[in-house]
Amino acid sequence: MTPTDADHALQALDEALALVSRDPRAGEPSGGRHRAAGWPQAREAAARAGSGIRARTHRVPLAEALVEVLAQPLEALTDLPSFDSSAMDGWAVAGPGPWTIRPGGGGLAGCERPEPLADGEAVRIATGARIPADTTAVIRSEHSRESGTQLHAVRPVLTGQDIRPRGQECRSGDLLLPAGSLVTPAVLGLAAAAGYDELTTRPRPRVEILVLGDELLTEGRPHDGLIRDALSPMLGPWLTRLGAEVIATRRLGDDPAGAKALLAAVTDSEADLVITTGGTASGPVDHVHPVLSEAGAELLVDGVAVRPGHPMLLARLGDRTDGRHLVGLPGNPLAAVSGLLTLAEPLLRALAGRRQRPRYTVPVQGEVPGHPYDTRLVPVLLTDEHAVPLRYNGPAMLRGVAAADGLAVVPPHGARDGQELEILDLPWASGGCFT
Repeated sequence: MTPTDADHALQALDEALALVSRDPRAGEPSGGRHRAAGWPQAREAAARAGSGIRARTHRVPLAEALVEVLAQPLEALTDLPSFDSSAMDGWAVAGPGPWTIRPGGGGLAGCERPEPLADGEAVRIATGARIPADTTAVIRSEHSRESGTQLHAVRPVLTGQDIRPRGQECRSGDLLLPAGSLVTPAVLGLAAAAGYDELTTRPRPRVEILVLGDELLTEGRPHDGLIRDALSPMLGPWLTRLGAEVIATRRLGDDPAGAKALLAAVTDSEADLVITTGGTASGPVDHVHPVLSEAGAELLVDGVAVRPGHPMLLARLGDRTDGRHLVGLPGNPLAAVSGLLTLAEPLLRALAGRRQRPRYTVPVQGEVPGHPYDTRLVPVLLTDEHAVPLRYNGPAMLRGVAAADGLAVVPPHGARDGQELEILDLPWASGGCFT
């Protein structure tokens, strides 16, 4: 079977399942069950949930503030530069040339204030060194010629050339960056230059991961109906890349003891966000809904019209301002990835005080089959011109997403060749965390 044939076969299966499980006239499952949230609405709900939380702040050394968000504006503590300095290696000169070279050493960066220059005098100077008083200009070494004790310029000299005046970049008290700015390596450099040793930031959201299931192996090859736990190795690094602080990853069984442990974790976890995997459907050992009900949680999203991953959910734990939430991911690996990008990422960005990622589209190469009612998220490879859909995009498969740059958002009924599709970047493909 060719890739296209396989995709169409999967589409036909999805259509058949959709027709028997959902009334297309009502747009919801038959049997009186709730209607799944639309994919865009689910993402918006996740962002809103995180935006209404009372912000935590802390003051940390510069090195610990990376990828956190400024809780206070970054204001200059000094003029930058804090003194007139040379922009080039060369000569500081006073008045018109030729100039008499001052005997002795010149000005180096970090040295004390140099002696003022007399009219017609020149002194060697290094990049970043303090400019002597009464300096007219700096002449670059390559633009000068020495003749005994005389210095000559080989091109016209303009007053003030190659001098960085005090306060050229900012004055003390100037606003450098507003609160809410992401602390990048460049921001760390700017803060250090402006005189900061510490920054007041919003800490990274704390996440606890609970992997549910009795069928999961932690090592070795799958055998006898048991499968390897693919989620524990993946979710922690993925969430860290999204800017979270993963405080624990635990495995819980599907038995009553596992359900009891899940309730305790949901009730007592110190994490801002609890992530569960599996158990979000309505099977005999799917404990997430009953546990959330017993814990008094508020379901904000209970199912999303997206494939893979439609049984995902978002719940609020506690009151509206204490910041505790739970995202329930499906147990199939690619479906769990779908849940991460649909619910966890927008929630984490909001909890961290970050703006949501800008949206962009790319034309798709070739036709992409769609679900009759739901959005599809399909792994794609990004070229200079197109998003190229990848095979192995079933709910239980990771082979496609492991080779992908992002997931294409395919509307119901599919996309035609060349159609612009929104792309969800994968955190490593987009150059780092929360960019």
